[in-house]
Amino acid sequence: MAEDPTIDRGFDLDRRLREREQATLRRHLDPAATVDARTRFAEDPRGEAPTFGAKRLVFASNNYLGLATDDRVRRAAERGASVGTGAGASRLITGDTGHHRALERDLAACKATERALVFSSGYAANVGTIAALAPDVIFSDELNHASIIDGCRLAGAETVVYDHRDPDDLRDRMAARERAGGDDEAWLVVTDTVFSMDGDVAPLEDLCTVADAFGAWVMVDEAHATGVFGDGGGIVQREGLADRVDVQLGTLSKALASQGGYVAGDEALVEYLSNVARSFVFSTGLAPPAAAAAREALRIAREGERTATLWEHVETLRRGLESMGYEVRGETQILPVVVGDRHDALALSERLRERGIVATAIRPPTVPDGTSRIRVTPMATHTDTEIQTCLNAFESAGSAVGLL
Repeated sequence: MAEDPTIDRGFDLDRRLREREQATLRRHLDPAATVDARTRFAEDPRGEAPTFGAKRLVFASNNYLGLATDDRVRRAAERGASVGTGAGASRLITGDTGHHRALERDLAACKATERALVFSSGYAANVGTIAALAPDVIFSDELNHASIIDGCRLAGAETVVYDHRDPDDLRDRMAARERAGGDDEAWLVVTDTVFSMDGDVAPLEDLCTVADAFGAWVMVDEAHATGVFGDGGGIVQREGLADRVDVQLGTLSKALASQGGYVAGDEALVEYLSNVARSFVFSTGLAPPAAAAAREALRIAREGERTATLWEHVETLRRGLESMGYEVRGETQILPVVVGDRHDALALSERLRERGIVATAIRPPTVPDGTSRIRVTPMATHTDTEIQTCLNAFESAGSAVGLL
């Protein structure tokens, strides 16, 4: 067939961006001057240098304990940099340092497991682990994080989605699969422990009981729980379930204020993943400064003082917001203030920003239709005055938008 130079098989990205804009889904990069409880922001500069404006209070960060700017963590990162700013290679080649091993020992001790393995990100840990395990069937909570969903896709397994936080529905779906003839299959139950958009917690003990009844493995993602619950370990440690959860996974980039992800489990699991998980094998090792910083942050988190302050702020915010008439979901440090309409959520977020508060609007498809919200996440380093400033802003901004 003759070549036809008029055929265009390229990608109309401008059109795709316009469509996102029309659906109020267009996102922009707004650089921050620092990673702190209060900082300056710049409008998206595209390829230019940012121009920062006035300082605003940040209530949209996962830096829950405020350790990203802690001097002890900074000094630890400097010590890590003494061996190199980057690992220089895959951990399996020459990128394995004492900082990696020390962090993994501390993580394993905190998680009450035989070993831990550090990945370049929590996302890499999820997709690499699920794909490496290669289960025949994955039972996944309907609100699991995107990295779990992508891990299921990469694994090529049949994925059965069960109702959010519903052990009875999980049991029914497992029973149906068993009746269909799944005797020789490997089954994996995967769930977040703390869900990032609703701030609720998986009923982990009940899920383990269901999985045990069918001989399935349980894998949990403690991304939003590590450092905050259970002496720093997460929900697994709070509930005393380390001996019933086969794969404990999390991130170093939230409460631990660094970068990277981890998997903790028995010796065979970690040794297998270090040989088979492609996102570990074929990726440069975590930067030594990040590993050293995460280790120090974990040590501080386990002391408990920062965590206690965080929970005081959470309670003050929840009580204050609910007293105004807002619906606040969840039971964790993530406070979803449900607005309903996506346009109202965007308007409320903008009015808050005008009052010096950064709190992000979350709307469909990230959350279901009719449940658009402002996701409020305080830091332990906020002062009592700053917490009250946030509450005052929600009251006046809600009135301005017509929500109160």
